[in-house]
Amino acid sequence: QVHLVESGGGLVQAGDSLNLSCVASGRTFSANPMGWFRQAPGKERDLVAAISWSGISTYYAGSAKGRFTISRDNAKSTVYLQMHSLNAEDTGVYYCAVTRGTGSYHTHPSEYDYWGQGTPVTVSS
Repeated sequence: QVHLVESGGGLVQAGDSLNLSCVASGRTFSANPMGWFRQAPGKERDLVAAISWSGISTYYAGSAKGRFTISRDNAKSTVYLQMHSLNAEDTGVYYCAVTRGTGSYHTHPSEYDYWGQGTPVTVSS
């Protein structure tokens, strides 16, 4: 069992930055790909960024490219999401997730096995 706890969300203005963190506990996750997802009100949960177990390979959704950076520190069992130039469309609850799968990164929510409780991000325009 893996327990994930996100933090760092909040209310910001358009153009601001936020840094999200997700700490894993319960079992080692250093060998597993992870991802950050966003769920806007009334919408499905969509991938924002994903990262391989080593951190070498990353994937970004179109809206996140050039503005967001995903990284991980396996020694600290933590994955990060740095977000810059935020806009109203970035509003939602951000979840981190880990997959028991192997390989590089995973892009679909169904590929992930464990989820955090989410941290809300609200961007006012």
